[in-house]
Amino acid sequence: MGSDLRGLAAGENAVHSAEFIVSSARLGELRECSALLRRTRMRSEEIVDEARALLAEAERSGDDDRVRELREQYEEARNLYGQVLTAYVALNDKIAEERQEIVQTQLRRERPPGLSGAA
Repeated sequence: MGSDLRGLAAGENAVHSAEFIVSSARLGELRECSALLRRTRMRSEEIVDEARALLAEAERSGDDDRVRELREQYEEARNLYGQVLTAYVALNDKIAEERQEIVQTQLRRERPPGLSGAA
């Protein structure tokens, strides 16, 4: 890697290259977290659906004690699903921000000096 850094083109800086590598690695890690959270979200959705089905079954059978218990479990499952969904959305927003920041940084570095960017 040392020889790669010595061969950088004029104007390019080892710090900028390192920042790009770190940003890209961070984006990769965020994507891995998003994939894991997506699977968690999907499983949470299944659990909510199962809880809803069990509650409906208990309501049809007229078992009031079971209905109360299952309603509490269903509400808890829905609340936890909401937390997972909120985290998933927030993480995906962060990924979009990171990606945008990387693109903007790349464009700034590639823009010839003295150009304002206005056409």
